[in-house]
Amino acid sequence: MKKEYDFSKGERAKFFSKNVKLNIPIYLDSKTLSFVESIAEKKKSDISKVVNDLIKTDMKIAEYVG
Repeated sequence: MKKEYDFSKGERAKFFSKNVKLNIPIYLDSKTLSFVESIAEKKKSDISKVVNDLIKTDMKIAEYVG
């Protein structure tokens, strides 16, 4: 690594985009992943869809209880 870097020709916020949507990786523990995989396999569905459906159901329950 150099002691100094020349940023004199750098452009501030060159790659910044205000309206960008990020997909954040979510890491499940092995027991949870196995559970979700088994549901996805039974439904012939994608793991992401199963996780989203489970979270949406929990959101509805939380709204009802809250």
